[in-house]
Amino acid sequence: MNLDHLAAIANAMVADNKGLLAADESTGTIGKRLDSISVKSTEDTRRDYREMLFRADGLGEYISGVILYDETIRQNAADGTSFTRILEEKGILPGIKVDTGAKALAGAEDEKVTEGLDGLRDRVADYVLLGAKFAKWRAVIAVGDGMPSMYCINANAHALARYARICQEGGLVPIVEPEVLMDGTHSLNRCADVTELTLQRVFAELYDQGVALEGMILKPNMVIAGTDCAQQADVKTVAARTVESLRRTVPAAVPGIMFLSGGQSEADASAHLNAMNAQKDRLPWALSYSYGRALQASSLKVWGGDNSNNPAAQAQLLERARQNSAACAAQYQGEAA
Repeated sequence: MNLDHLAAIANAMVADNKGLLAADESTGTIGKRLDSISVKSTEDTRRDYREMLFRADGLGEYISGVILYDETIRQNAADGTSFTRILEEKGILPGIKVDTGAKALAGAEDEKVTEGLDGLRDRVADYVLLGAKFAKWRAVIAVGDGMPSMYCINANAHALARYARICQEGGLVPIVEPEVLMDGTHSLNRCADVTELTLQRVFAELYDQGVALEGMILKPNMVIAGTDCAQQADVKTVAARTVESLRRTVPAAVPGIMFLSGGQSEADASAHLNAMNAQKDRLPWALSYSYGRALQASSLKVWGGDNSNNPAAQAQLLERARQNSAACAAQYQGEAA
């Protein structure tokens, strides 16, 4: 493991108030996104949409890296230029989703464990040759009646650490993503308890398996009440509880924490990030963003499957990226009326 190399990439990912564009939707997920704008999902439409995103002029001013899917990292733009080259020419690091999805956890009804460890070492080597600099693996932790079980938390923590160690040995910075889902009626306090327990177990496994904390990125959820909870907290409360939970569980050696949006609206994701960064004197790590829908939603609607709309759709993407980069600097001013 070349720790200096890994640490340099990890620090570059969170430098200069930049964040990540998560464009690693599986074929099924991107199909649902395209369905929402009445566009059929084909290799060409998926390519056209992602090319629109990646070719946005000035994207590298706000985005340090893009998480790609297996199809996308191997794909070329309409003119034959590889997507990885397009990103690299903008000073943007290409990354890759390496897990194969959350599957039913044997012996734990309604809970999931993320798979993809089989053959991972060889896939990492392949992705490095294709230009990837970092990787992502997402674990999902559902909150509900009797959930999560310690069995579920431990199974996912162990898999995350195994993935992270394999990536580091292969030359990729691992993004460790344990997501406590927003789905459900659970309270803010319940989300905080589950988030802290999950992060405690994840870092215990990372230590046990020899993962170098200086060469990784954490991608957690924010501490937010379930979407169906009657009592929703305000922005300052969410920010305060999230920072509190992270301070209790995340070692200072981790270079950066890049939040997932987890189904939040674009504006909420930016506002929460801004309020956390307003507490910079309490933060031993950089706090940034790794957003999918919270960067793409407006852009997707404007694009609508018509490449003549590319300039307007790219303007939407750049505006969202600019707003989130402002939030990294605690300078987000809210949305225009």
